[in-house]
Amino acid sequence: MNDVSDPAQVLVNDHEAADRVAIRELLQNWVIWRDAGDWERFRGVWHPDGRMMATWTQGTGDEFIVMSKEGWAKGVSILHFLGGISIDLAGDRAVSQTKMTISQRAEVEGVLCDVLCTGRFYDFLEKRNGRWGIVLRQPIYEKDRMDPVTPGAVPPLELALLEQFPPGYRHLAYLQTRIGYPVKKDMPGLTGPEVDALYVKGAAWLRGQAI
Repeated sequence: MNDVSDPAQVLVNDHEAADRVAIRELLQNWVIWRDAGDWERFRGVWHPDGRMMATWTQGTGDEFIVMSKEGWAKGVSILHFLGGISIDLAGDRAVSQTKMTISQRAEVEGVLCDVLCTGRFYDFLEKRNGRWGIVLRQPIYEKDRMDPVTPGAVPPLELALLEQFPPGYRHLAYLQTRIGYPVKKDMPGLTGPEVDALYVKGAAWLRGQAI
């Protein structure tokens, strides 16, 4: 049990509390700045070698910004909403999990639809020169659904295409494929070997190992 009267322990606790606040702010800024197109500030949430793993693109933070800008220019509409945040700290390294929903709107087989995908952002973070930044963001896709914007409209989905993708992001992948993106088919879901491997990688990161 920690002795809260020990000045050294108080200092450690204060530093940890400050780190948790900084990480939470970073995670919240990611969503606000990305969805608002505030690209210069958005670039600041990443470390230079930071990587983004999304269904529709994988690359560095800068590459993700370029792809996002190109999507905006073509009318691609993707929004994010956040829920609870859990943070595991180990010195200047951290792993966070943030409940989230991805919302994307586009025409699917001639019918304007919204896809809602629920999951978690699983982030590898590091404090460098006093600044926390994202080293890797790997979403976990837990479940999704597709709803026509106009009630009663029904897009005639091709089941053969739909079933190519994991259940956690099947409808999101269908929509993204139809608007021209090559969608990654082995992203982690709620259960399975992909998410198990991600948890192992997160634990190794906290022990000081490379990703």
